[in-house]
Amino acid sequence: MQPYELSLAAAAEEMRERRLSPVELVDSVLEQIDTTEPGLQAYVTVTAERARAAAREAERDAGAPAAGGSSTTGRPSQGLTGSRGPLHGIPVALKDLIDVAGVATTASSRVREGHRAEADSSVAERLAAAGTALLGKTHTHEFAYGLLTPQTRNAWDPDRVAGGSSGGSAVAVAAGAATFALGTDTGGSIRVPAALNGVVGLKPTYGLVARHGVTSLSWSLDHVGPLTRTVEDAALVMSVLAGHDPRDPASLSVPATDYRPAPGGDLTGLRVGVPGNYYFDHVDPEVETAVRAAVTHLEALGATLVDVEIPMTRYIQATHWGLMVPEASAYHERTLRSAPERYGDDIRVLLEAGELMSAGDYLRAQRARTLMRQAWLRMLAEVDVIAAPTVPATAVRSGQETVTWPDGTTEGVSDAYVRLSAPANVTGVPALSLPVGRDRAGMPIGMQLLGRPLAEDVLLRVGHAYEETAPGHGYAPADVATASR
Repeated sequence: MQPYELSLAAAAEEMRERRLSPVELVDSVLEQIDTTEPGLQAYVTVTAERARAAAREAERDAGAPAAGGSSTTGRPSQGLTGSRGPLHGIPVALKDLIDVAGVATTASSRVREGHRAEADSSVAERLAAAGTALLGKTHTHEFAYGLLTPQTRNAWDPDRVAGGSSGGSAVAVAAGAATFALGTDTGGSIRVPAALNGVVGLKPTYGLVARHGVTSLSWSLDHVGPLTRTVEDAALVMSVLAGHDPRDPASLSVPATDYRPAPGGDLTGLRVGVPGNYYFDHVDPEVETAVRAAVTHLEALGATLVDVEIPMTRYIQATHWGLMVPEASAYHERTLRSAPERYGDDIRVLLEAGELMSAGDYLRAQRARTLMRQAWLRMLAEVDVIAAPTVPATAVRSGQETVTWPDGTTEGVSDAYVRLSAPANVTGVPALSLPVGRDRAGMPIGMQLLGRPLAEDVLLRVGHAYEETAPGHGYAPADVATASR
């Protein structure tokens, strides 16, 4: 196994035991970026020298070289004698909405050509303090306003969509071109590409991770969270990211938490809600079969399955749209007036449409959100987690505009992908996507776990238990030879 293939937790252990150095790890990942980037186009900007400098600093900060160590490559290694924590020396990629001082934040848009961030975002500050090495910025659907990331190709099949809007981050992690990455999620933009590329994606509780210095799509729906190779890795990253920042008005003041789940797969006493409506409506049979098999596995670990009814389903997508569209248009109002030609046609049309929505429509969406959140909290009082598909279909081929369901009905691809992920954004509850199998074409299938506000520890415990005990499932590195063609 090469260093770039290691999970975050495994890489941290290798460095702790002085079998691998931060420089070796960063160099390995940068070589993998060089190999995969021509085919996948996950990155907008690669900050190779910055990453190497951070790796060298991680070695100096940690102490003197260890004598006689050997790395996973078989070469002598300068191991770490001390550490700022498990993220020390770990290479990370950031979605190109997240500010890092001196580095461009383009939002994958011509609107931001020539832009340089003047200061670090809150999450970039936290990652820097933890000793990470910044690899660069990853592609997003322009200003995060979409679920495809058209510049980027799926890590498992370059002829298929990457998902979005954090498509670059998901693809980089899946292809070994980043040990972990950050994305943003307004209607599923972490979880959708995570599911389509076979990695783990966590949308935290609204306000748990501060968004200061992160370009907004819709301020009342935006979340920042990790994309990782394993659930354990997501827990390690969340332990660094979570925390109050007064520069984000929505930031929650909560005690510091170590989210790492304990080993062992015993879920005795835990109640898993299985939706009888909505989440299994209009779902590809292969996706349904894989997710239901994963739920059955949770039951075998001791969990009790409980039937649940998802409330207010007819209002979910209208409420999400009614919040997101006017908020996005308000954010872009000035630029839309001064340089509309710099936006892609699809994004400009959405922004112009948002300006036509009335204040009454927006206020009705706000009221519907409040009622929906209250109904979800009542439902979640009866179970510990809800298990469901992340997306109703695996990655479609690039250019495919619709999905046809077994009953003969068709649905737009973006509408299909957002349908099962948007409820967690509207209600603000945490949601974790993890891989639970593949379809006949070899494309990854994701299961989504949803929980009560601030119950990330429960989601991570359940996901980790599945990951540890379900043979043949969980993260597998993408086929680089295929991805690079």
